[in-house]
Amino acid sequence: MDDETEQRRAELAEIANYQIEVQHRREAQESAEAQVLIDRFVAQLKSAGVPTEELTSRPWSGSGRYRTGITGWYLKRDRSIGLGEDGAYYVLVVPPVTFGRFRTVPVEPSPPPLQVGKGARDGESIALNVLLATRLEDFGIGDA
Repeated sequence: MDDETEQRRAELAEIANYQIEVQHRREAQESAEAQVLIDRFVAQLKSAGVPTEELTSRPWSGSGRYRTGITGWYLKRDRSIGLGEDGAYYVLVVPPVTFGRFRTVPVEPSPPPLQVGKGARDGESIALNVLLATRLEDFGIGDA
């Protein structure tokens, strides 16, 4: 391989790394903005006295539910997204776990997105602020 080819590959790798870094910064900024919305939402739920419940997850296969040991509220009606009492954002669809129905399955918090369901099928994506406002109405709290 000649020097010109190696130099071109190095330049392309540098450009790709830069793009990845920019994307990570953008996602971190979006998550920070989303976390502010979520923290406000959780504070409203707590001040309104909305009861919490143990969140459950479901395996990718869709059959059964697993206990998570996390207390909070479901964000989506299909129970695929939840919020912990501390404002942590959880995706509650997990890989199948052997004997998962009989024990607690750990679920790690994820960085919250501003667009929930981004990249999903048509009609499954919704802006976080709209989803939070809808859930507040469902809980009878009113405007966000």
